[in-house]
Amino acid sequence: MNPLTKAEEQVMQVIWKLDKSFLREIVEAMPDPKPHQNTVATLLKILIEKEYVKAEVLGRQHRYSAVVSKQDYSGKRIRQLTKNYFEGSFSNVVSYLVKENNISVSELEQLLKQIKKQQNQQS
Repeated sequence: MNPLTKAEEQVMQVIWKLDKSFLREIVEAMPDPKPHQNTVATLLKILIEKEYVKAEVLGRQHRYSAVVSKQDYSGKRIRQLTKNYFEGSFSNVVSYLVKENNISVSELEQLLKQIKKQQNQQS
């Protein structure tokens, strides 16, 4: 899975939100200032080449949809971020979040309960 640029990722966020959509709908859903339609069309071509998006031809228009789910992409990005900046350790990530006050102890405790519950359900 090739990495996405910031602009490509912005288009993917819209496609994930809209599911199946036409170029005009994608441009309308983009945040302000909205990029030009030609810019979005170029980004869509790149996303198709990178195999993140597929296009279905309907008459003279193309309807775009995601090939890569948001969950799959997010998981890969988190693993890559962890590898590149936290020596591959998710414990280091959590430790950093606690240190920077981005997650509270009570949130950590709740997260731990959820993890234990999921593990018990899988057993």
